[in-house]
Amino acid sequence: MYMVDSPGEYDEVNIVVTEVSVHMASGDTVSGWTVISDSVRTINLLRLTNGNFDILGVRRLDVGHYSQIRLKIGTGSNVVVSGTSHDLEIPSGSQSGLKLNHAFEIQSDVLYEMTLDFDASKSIHLTGNDRYMMRPVIRVVANQASGSISGVVSPMAASALISVRYGSDTLSTYCDMMGGGFRLMVLPAGMYNVTFDAGLAIYVDSTIANVQVNAHQNTNLGTVVLRQR
Repeated sequence: MYMVDSPGEYDEVNIVVTEVSVHMASGDTVSGWTVISDSVRTINLLRLTNGNFDILGVRRLDVGHYSQIRLKIGTGSNVVVSGTSHDLEIPSGSQSGLKLNHAFEIQSDVLYEMTLDFDASKSIHLTGNDRYMMRPVIRVVANQASGSISGVVSPMAASALISVRYGSDTLSTYCDMMGGGFRLMVLPAGMYNVTFDAGLAIYVDSTIANVQVNAHQNTNLGTVVLRQR
């Protein structure tokens, strides 16, 4: 089980994960849960972009049909904005946990991999009394059915936001300011239009249409040049 993140307008988004578990559909609300990992760790979601990921846990599971994933969140989660740390409140995160509906089948001696894709920009909300709260927007994708799109944006000074549409969702990442590289992760196999929105007005936005993504493969677009106006 992996974790990646879409970019957000924050310096850091630190989540303290205390437990990861999955639920067998035939089990009850107590006995149906199997713990994948109970090691406490702090994960900065904003580091998990452009191909970077974190492994939440690995475990051999009983054969059967599973219906949910649960993340339990401990104290100490925070968001850093303009260098200042703020407590991040996650309702029910430490009690009942964050429950994600994702049906999957475990077969004997078959590896099943999945990725949890957080969208920090949609998940974190600043309330009227200056409190930061997380109502997680998380996409769960089976790695067996997904691929990726990568490339390099030139010039790096364009500070491009690269995005694709999948159904009603927009999946995006910024190019790496060290080399201009980017990678859109865990995209379900299919055809995509890739848009490049320049962060500086002197550069013209661009779109590459009909980019094919195949399962277990990366589609490399090479160097994408954004021209000046």
